[in-house]
Amino acid sequence: MKISVLTRHAPTNYGSLLQTIATQKVLERLGCRVSIIDYVRKDETGLKGVLTQLRRKEKWSGNLLKKLLYITLRYPSEKLAEIKFAALRRQSLNLTERFTTSAELEKYASDSGNGIYMTGSDQVWGRVADMNFDPAYFLDFVPQEKRRTAYAASFGKTEFTPEVLAECKKYLLRYNYITVRETSAVKILEEQGVPCMGQVLDPTLMLEPEEWGISGRGTGKSRYVLVYQIHNNPSLDRYAKRFAKKAGLPLYRVSPSLHQIRRGGRFVYLPGINKFLTLFRDAEYIITDSFHGTALSIYFNRQFIEILTDEKTSTRNLSILKLTGLEWRIIKDYNDFSIMGRPVDYNPVNEKLRNERKNSLELLSEMIAG
Repeated sequence: MKISVLTRHAPTNYGSLLQTIATQKVLERLGCRVSIIDYVRKDETGLKGVLTQLRRKEKWSGNLLKKLLYITLRYPSEKLAEIKFAALRRQSLNLTERFTTSAELEKYASDSGNGIYMTGSDQVWGRVADMNFDPAYFLDFVPQEKRRTAYAASFGKTEFTPEVLAECKKYLLRYNYITVRETSAVKILEEQGVPCMGQVLDPTLMLEPEEWGISGRGTGKSRYVLVYQIHNNPSLDRYAKRFAKKAGLPLYRVSPSLHQIRRGGRFVYLPGINKFLTLFRDAEYIITDSFHGTALSIYFNRQFIEILTDEKTSTRNLSILKLTGLEWRIIKDYNDFSIMGRPVDYNPVNEKLRNERKNSLELLSEMIAG
């Protein structure tokens, strides 16, 4: 079966790339021929991408001097990350030709013959760089006679205006099969009267370690604390440094964003996929506010500390924590380090994940079989 997958594969962050790689590998394991649709909006890459971000930064967009300073500080780093991630995508993904417009996607869909179209995982049904919804991620370009599916799709948040929900519902009702990543997404679909097969695992939790191609060798580092941070949160920065000091371990920080070098820890900048995953696998403790940071911590059975910055957008983190019974790993008091002495028993967690993998694969197979 030929499957064309449209997902958030192109942002310069590891979660987006890893979930795309995992989606491709899981589908290939089921015997499918997979193409990742290389759709990249012009306002999300290069200088236009930086300018799009700048418009949302009130602190920097107030006057021309601040705008120029922001561009000077961000663009070289963003460009370097784009080059590195583009190379990683070429190495790991079965990409189509590059598309940047709806018209190009429509032509692809009309010319590509039979097969299934799939909205992949991640925040595909959330707002994109310009803070609007992109109908492409709802597969609006796919002819009505072709099958539309969604695996582990996410809205990214839980609060929407009635107008936005009505617009989303119009597109969602065109799907043949839908599965989502969070319990909150199941609720949204139920309230809108959109059929949903249920909640499934993020694809990064579906692979075996050997499918990631991780070598048996370690990072070459002794025991350490790893911080993987998405949001700007000085309190998290301070907590991580104090946690590492109390643990008597060095602090490492991994990021594709060069500006994080100022936030503390020995900086690991733009590592390859193998090294990135190995940093998680070998860490003594992990401190994170990221969904995929949380997922990888659980996947590798690490002792992790979860710090949530925004309840409206942390539903994806909460969902995987509740699914595995690990909500107690969330830190709310930045003076509380007692979690260091309360390790996770991963036996029941792994049993739960095994059952969820089985259920997720069954639902995915059902969607493909039609």
